[in-house]
Amino acid sequence: MKITQLRNATLIVQFGEIHLLVDPMLAQRGQLPSLKFVTRSRRRNPLVELPDAAAEHLERVTHCLITHCQKGHFDHLDRAAVRWLRERGTPVLCMDEDADYLRRLRLNVQVLAPDEGGTFFGGSVRAIPCLHGEGFVGRLMAHGYGYFMRIPGEPSLYLAGDTLLTDEVRKCLQELQPEISVLPAGGAEFDIGGPIIMGQADILAALRLSRGVVVANHLEALDHCPVTRAGLLEAAASGQLSERLRVPLDGETLEFHADAEGAVAA
Repeated sequence: MKITQLRNATLIVQFGEIHLLVDPMLAQRGQLPSLKFVTRSRRRNPLVELPDAAAEHLERVTHCLITHCQKGHFDHLDRAAVRWLRERGTPVLCMDEDADYLRRLRLNVQVLAPDEGGTFFGGSVRAIPCLHGEGFVGRLMAHGYGYFMRIPGEPSLYLAGDTLLTDEVRKCLQELQPEISVLPAGGAEFDIGGPIIMGQADILAALRLSRGVVVANHLEALDHCPVTRAGLLEAAASGQLSERLRVPLDGETLEFHADAEGAVAA
C-alpha cells in the first residue's frame, strides 16, 4: 500500500491497480476564502500550491472517496475538484447522506454500506462517525465519517476524516487496531468555539492508543490550522512516540506492507 500526501486532507491511497483519491481540494493557492476573520493578517486558502507531481499522481486516479462535503467544507471537495471528477466520470464513493448532494453536482456517485457487510475492492469498509466540533460550532458543521478498510494482502487502514478524538475514534484505534491510521492533526479552530479536529495532544494520545503507524495530515495548508509539522514531530520525540509517527510533506509517498504476522513495514 502506498499513501501519497497531496495537500491538507487530500491524499491518494494505492493498493493494486486502485488509486483512491480522498477528499480532493484542487484549487490553486489563494483561490478559496479565509477561515479566520478576527485577525490582522487574513490569508486566503489554500496557503500552498499542490505539489509539483500532483498532476502526475492525479492522472492515475481510479476512484474518489469523500468523508464529508456539505455545509461549505471546500477543503474536502472544492469546485475545482468537482469539475475534475465530473469531466473524468470518476466513481465517487460516499455515505448515503452525501449521495443526493453529490448527484446534484452531476458526479458518478456510488454509495457505501455503513458497516463491513458490503464489498470494497475485494475487502471491506466500515464507517466510523466523526465529530467535527462541539457546541455552537459543531451544530454548523457537516460531521461525516471516517473509514476503516481491510483489503486482502494489505495492512488495515483507518482514514479518520475530520474529527475530534471521540469515544468512537478511541474505540476504533483500541479495538480494531488499524495498522495504519491517517488522522487530522492541524488543531483547526474558527474565531469562536473550540477545536474542530484533532490537534497535537490528540495525535500523541492516538499513538498511545494504537499499536500501528499514525500518519498525520491536515497541516500547514489552511489558515485556521495552527499545528506545524516541526512542532508535532518535536512533541512526539519528547514523548518517545516518534517511531510510529509519520508526518509526510506535500507530494511525499509513504509505502507500507503487511508481513506474515500482519505487522506494517515502511
